[in-house]
Amino acid sequence: MFTGIITDIGTIRTHEQRGDLRLVIGCAYAMDGVAIGASIACSGACLTVVEKGADWFAVDLSAETIARTAPGLWAEGGRLNLERALKVGDELGGHIVTGHVDGIGHLVSAVSEGDSTRLTIGAPADLAAALAAKGSITLDGISLTVNSVDDQADGSVHFGLNIIPHTAAATTLDALPDGRAFNLEIDVLARYLDRMQSLRNRSM
Repeated sequence: MFTGIITDIGTIRTHEQRGDLRLVIGCAYAMDGVAIGASIACSGACLTVVEKGADWFAVDLSAETIARTAPGLWAEGGRLNLERALKVGDELGGHIVTGHVDGIGHLVSAVSEGDSTRLTIGAPADLAAALAAKGSITLDGISLTVNSVDDQADGSVHFGLNIIPHTAAATTLDALPDGRAFNLEIDVLARYLDRMQSLRNRSM
């Protein structure tokens, strides 16, 4: 489990296709305190540490993980939002995050709003019912509050977020190229409610 509070920005040092994709990620974590087999959320995807050094760790990505995450995210030189797994007794500063990506969103617009930046993100139709104003969303591993929801004619949804300067500086949201893709994880409560509703509908 994670909280969506980013604690470091890592950089992909090497990208090697083996049976799976092996990444070496540079970081500022004290890696002597990170065990082999530990989980680290990398831009919202929960990955397992398989090797480590003083200022880096390695992970293996299956074809399934690559297919379900934002295209281009795992390129050499890319930056990743990092968060170590939650420990019992840690402060829950964001919301409960599993590190399982539910879908891919894309940047529709980024507009300055005071000192903050107002983002509009497009999300696929299968996530539309799980997004609500004042609800939680994880965007590339970052816990954020949905400010607005605008349903689209094709069933997809646009939702709005406000990014304060601290969040932009502490995450990869300081770079917002047109059409940027994001890993999205809906609130865990919304996931269970969606499942219950689908079973209820099936039994009718």
